[in-house]
Amino acid sequence: MTAYLLDGNVPIDNNHVENLVRPWAMGRKAWLFAGSELAGQRAAFVMSLAQSAQMHGHEPWACLKDVLIGLPTHLNSGIDELLPHRWQPAS
Repeated sequence: MTAYLLDGNVPIDNNHVENLVRPWAMGRKAWLFAGSELAGQRAAFVMSLAQSAQMHGHEPWACLKDVLIGLPTHLNSGIDELLPHRWQPAS
């Protein structure tokens, strides 16, 4: 409240942040039952990639689909090209 009173540019509520966090809060209970610890780690990895792709302006599922399709034939030395911050959609 103090920050809002001292700076008129600060919004009075944090609805924007709460809306960004809501999908994770809603899924938290469902993710408890991933099947095993390894399955939970894999799910977290995929969700991290999807969120990172979205943060870099990509459509997450198109990015994941393209990466998973191209992964078997991609050279190990160029694997970092498939990360969301370097990935480019196929033209």
